[in-house]
Amino acid sequence: MALLQANHTLNSEFIILGFGDLAELQVFFFGLFLIMHLVTLAGHTTIVLITLIDSCLQTPMYFFLRNLSTIEICYILVIVPNMLANFLSRSQRMPFLGCALQMHLFIALGGAECFLLAVMAYDRFVAICNPLRYTVIITRALCLQMLTLACISGFTLSLTLTTLIFLLPFCRSHEINHFFCDIPAVLFLACSDTRANEIAVFLVCMLILLIPFLLILLSYAFIIAAILRIHSAEGRSKAFSTCAGHLLVSVLHYGCAIFIYIRPKSCYTPEQDKVVSLIYTNVTPMLYPMIYSLRNKEVKGALRRLLEGYSQMRQLPNAR
Repeated sequence: MALLQANHTLNSEFIILGFGDLAELQVFFFGLFLIMHLVTLAGHTTIVLITLIDSCLQTPMYFFLRNLSTIEICYILVIVPNMLANFLSRSQRMPFLGCALQMHLFIALGGAECFLLAVMAYDRFVAICNPLRYTVIITRALCLQMLTLACISGFTLSLTLTTLIFLLPFCRSHEINHFFCDIPAVLFLACSDTRANEIAVFLVCMLILLIPFLLILLSYAFIIAAILRIHSAEGRSKAFSTCAGHLLVSVLHYGCAIFIYIRPKSCYTPEQDKVVSLIYTNVTPMLYPMIYSLRNKEVKGALRRLLEGYSQMRQLPNAR
């Protein structure tokens, strides 16, 4: 009987309801979020390119920033294209395994991003609190090891959590009141006792969200104390400018995620969750490149040099 139920579940599919209750605004939302998606991809791709090409940005900080943008590109590609397709249809069917894969990749990439943000905080902590030993401590090998550990940790925890969730029986409704296969929305459909799964979600969220965020806050407590000890106003301004973007991105990323995932199933509110999810899958990823570039003179300088070089290359054929 259990085998038949499992086979039935594997062959079944979910219906992603998305924003079907806002039929008159679907086309408007499609256009709006398509533009935001393209702007986001362009922004993160630009950061990846300039940190690869520009010789002035070959430092650990920009190595981590480049990989953060790469993860962010993958992260939004897992969610946003399906969401855009959902705007143009009343409902979107998704196979059981497709839904599981989307959740796995979403959690894995989000988890890797959380761990990488904590690694970047450690990098800034060493750079400002122990600048004389920075090049000795933050080596190329250590950067690669920390990046690898962040990715492996995210994917391992995600695989464990996704497996636990999709082993549950979904014998009632298969209609997910969301625009992607998010954890609370899928758990809500389970027709068995989910307390053990909710505890597992909480423990994984502790590892992915709370612990890295507390480490980031602790790092910045030491960083701010070190900045305040700098005598020159110019030195304080320069030190703060290298950290402000990362701190703001961390607060936005962890703030939305903690609101959604660290709470009991009884507090699940579909409409509110969809709004918050729209923010952290569309709005905040679009803001990240702007946040990093607007307060960072090195990134703006590299972008200026890239555009000048491109302009000169275009003028060469005309000169001939």
